[in-house]
Amino acid sequence: MDWMPLLSTLTGAVIGITATLVADRTRWRREEARQARDQRREVYTQFVSALKAAGEEIRAVALGDHLSESARDAAVREAFRATGLYTASERLWLVGPPQVVEAGNEAFRSLRRIRDAYAAGAAVGSAEDAPLIALRRSAMGRMRGLMREDLGIGPLGIE
Repeated sequence: MDWMPLLSTLTGAVIGITATLVADRTRWRREEARQARDQRREVYTQFVSALKAAGEEIRAVALGDHLSESARDAAVREAFRATGLYTASERLWLVGPPQVVEAGNEAFRSLRRIRDAYAAGAAVGSAEDAPLIALRRSAMGRMRGLMREDLGIGPLGIE
């Protein structure tokens, strides 16, 4: 009996099956990476949006009239809490790489410093407010740059 045709057929089948499995695994890995990147993009967008919303809310409250210092303090803190920033921050901690989480946490802390200053009575646009705003802008710029890098998007070059 001639074994060569049978051996050739089996070898061809093994090569074909192996090639199909390798291609499927490669495709699966690409899809997994794309889904993970899309999830990070959504989390990053929610976090940055929540940071912006919280900044606008506490600024609006700080610009308003308040009957007492304690009322202003409570209103500024509630405005900060109501934006969903804490939830967005936790999502970032769950899916972001360490450098993005660190930068996001610094941006969060910089906004919290502004919140605390407004709650204590600092006026929007005051000498006390200006360095805090500058620190926040710097932290936000660094964070956005790292997020863009993680997502494979080039730098904007405008920050």
